[in-house]
Amino acid sequence: MTKRLPIRIAGTGAYLPEEILDNQHFANYLDTTDDWIVTRTGIRERRRAAKNESTSVLAANAGRAAIENAGLTPADIDAIIVATATGDYQFPSTASLVQKAIGARTIPAFDVGAACAGFLYATSVASGLLATDAFQNVLVIGAETLTRCVDTEDRSTIVLFGDAAGAAVLCKANNPVQGVLHFELGCDGDKAEYIWIPAGGSKLPASHMTINEKLHYMHLRGREVFKFAVIKMEELIDRGLQETGLTPADIKLMIPHQSNLRIIESMRERMGLPHEKIALNITKCGNTSAASIPMALDEARRSGKLQPGDTILMLAVGAGLVWGSMIVRL
Repeated sequence: MTKRLPIRIAGTGAYLPEEILDNQHFANYLDTTDDWIVTRTGIRERRRAAKNESTSVLAANAGRAAIENAGLTPADIDAIIVATATGDYQFPSTASLVQKAIGARTIPAFDVGAACAGFLYATSVASGLLATDAFQNVLVIGAETLTRCVDTEDRSTIVLFGDAAGAAVLCKANNPVQGVLHFELGCDGDKAEYIWIPAGGSKLPASHMTINEKLHYMHLRGREVFKFAVIKMEELIDRGLQETGLTPADIKLMIPHQSNLRIIESMRERMGLPHEKIALNITKCGNTSAASIPMALDEARRSGKLQPGDTILMLAVGAGLVWGSMIVRL
């Protein structure tokens, strides 16, 4: 997609739970070490939500921060979209709980399920809403409590994930250069079982068997996902730059989904970018799925690394297997 969508990011926000789990926490009871985890993933710490913090709580905190950063109030928001794979319930939507928590009007509120690419999927949907006359300000949130869906005894997954939320308020852009310059979304359902939770849905409802066999936890084919992500994200970079006519030098900051530091380094080297042009939060936050991109975006904006007129490239691969990329001029 190469036609500019006149959308601007008016505000961003993020929320991290207080509890920090460092690698030594897992080395104390699993056959692993800090060096093993860092070498293979780049992760040193991740956050874990408190018992009274569900995904909607994290999402609402990030959403409030984004609304305030945009200079708006909840009454100004026309729709809420929450990207999450770890909603509070099967239904209602987590977005409906966020709507209540932040005191928004009786506006549309719904979830998008695209795992690690969820924020990009939700942002694309929000851009479509803003292209109409019915919406002026849309709150998009990526939020996860992934520590609650991984087996604490499985070192291949438990060390990877953290809990967090990130948010952005999207508005119509009057500036003729601001907007979404390119986006691409896709899915290869043949690989749906590369990252999945087998039980708990309509196909395999909860039972003593599913609980005893730990089928309510995430199952991950790590090597296959790693190979797929490296190839797909490099393809996304190449197509995005080609279709927009941009070069790596035109990108002020690349904000990739924070799944593995080795994947991110592979992309950085392919684009020939210096380290300071890559947004990173995986070292201290782990893989936070749909929250990782908006959190990194918020940090870059609040630190002054990003300014109006800058161009950013966001991209992700996640369960499905789904993927997404977006080039935005701020």
